[in-house]
Amino acid sequence: MGKFYTKPDKSQWSGRISGKREYLHEKVLLKDLDKGDIFQYENRAYALLGYACDEGVKRNSGRPGAVKGPYAIRTELGKMANHLPEDVQLIDAGNVHCPEGDLESSQDLLANMTTKLIKQGATPLLLGGGHDIAYGHFRGIKSGMEKGNRLGIINFDAHFDLRSNERGNHSGSPFYQIANECSAEGEPFDYLCLGIRKEANPPELFETASRFGVKYVELPEFSISNVTAVKKTIVDFISRVDKVYVTIDMDGFSSAYSPGVSASSPVGFKPELVFSSLKTIIDSRKLVGLDVAETNPLYDQDQQTAKLAAGMIYYAIHNLALL
Repeated sequence: MGKFYTKPDKSQWSGRISGKREYLHEKVLLKDLDKGDIFQYENRAYALLGYACDEGVKRNSGRPGAVKGPYAIRTELGKMANHLPEDVQLIDAGNVHCPEGDLESSQDLLANMTTKLIKQGATPLLLGGGHDIAYGHFRGIKSGMEKGNRLGIINFDAHFDLRSNERGNHSGSPFYQIANECSAEGEPFDYLCLGIRKEANPPELFETASRFGVKYVELPEFSISNVTAVKKTIVDFISRVDKVYVTIDMDGFSSAYSPGVSASSPVGFKPELVFSSLKTIIDSRKLVGLDVAETNPLYDQDQQTAKLAAGMIYYAIHNLALL
């Protein structure tokens, strides 16, 4: 894997010292996938893998800085209290990088490493990095699943990310790429996008979404006052697939909650609805992978965005562990 991968770094994990593993920095296990570290386990394991890359953001005319997202999220996650059962493993599997702007190779490695994590029995939880993380993550999950399973995507985002990759992959093209690959392979493209902002997506993208049969909920309807209808939309979508991959773009939140992103806006959704939606997805027992994308520490304020991203990873791990 060479320069495209770095092993996990214990210095990224710190916090209060309890001596009784009461904090996640005391719970986490570091595994170097480049050395073939094995963590196959008879019980449950959750593996963090960083995608330290913002080349796709740059190609998509966004502001760079998300390359540091995985480090910022780990810093906040390590401080959080550990309520995981003793027999549940929390793994840090290191970071995928993007040297010399070779985004496509980074996505290939991310896919291969995601598959490796799944084959060892872990649920992948990926930390971005640009939203081009979704292309590699999806491919890796698909390759690691049992054949014949139908994999659906739920994306919490202001943007469809269905732009063409005709001039190269980027942070706005992952679901366009996935849709075309599904079509070429004669497989369904099951994609639900929650929080779409009309002003952030030109008519062409709505036309593309229609052509690919994308299900979506626009921001005015994706609100806590409409939580019953949102839950029904999610449940109906999940009922049509065998497994679910969730991706959360931090720029979908209002900048009041998530200022440190590549494309911020004061108009966006609120955390409580995303947490509620995650609970619905997790309770279905179909979640097989989750990532957070676009955390950009260069523009963060008091680490709000990193704390929110870490909080969602924390929420997912602890709720999955209780199933």
